[in-house]
Amino acid sequence: MKKYKFTIRGNDYDVHLKDIEGNIAELDVNGTIYEVEIRSEVKTSKTPTLTRKPVEKMPGEGQIKKKQSTGKHNIEAPLPGTILKINVSVGDMVFEGQNLLVMEAMKMENQIQTGKGGEVISIRVKVGDSVLQDDVLIEIA
Repeated sequence: MKKYKFTIRGNDYDVHLKDIEGNIAELDVNGTIYEVEIRSEVKTSKTPTLTRKPVEKMPGEGQIKKKQSTGKHNIEAPLPGTILKINVSVGDMVFEGQNLLVMEAMKMENQIQTGKGGEVISIRVKVGDSVLQDDVLIEIA
């Protein structure tokens, strides 16, 4: 592995470190093989340790709150934009994944789909309307 030259009390030594397994090293010192035990100092860290108080959660914190289901499902605008085309009318039956309307947002046409099937009970926008993010566009029961 590595070769070293030592001078101890005026005597020169050629030391060749051959192998290390665990804390035992095999050394060749001027042609004679020695197995030596390596002892190491326990190093203390100068980095301070950070101690913190345990985090106390407020009542109800970290719990998922479900909305009460009224049977209605609202289709909301994912981004601010303008309504270009409405593909359904009040009273139509729609199915999950159906394209309900086309909306222009950030200079791109976006197909707005439903995540739940049912009957269209109200359409709250018309072609040309500007909407903000999370505005209700269509209600489905």
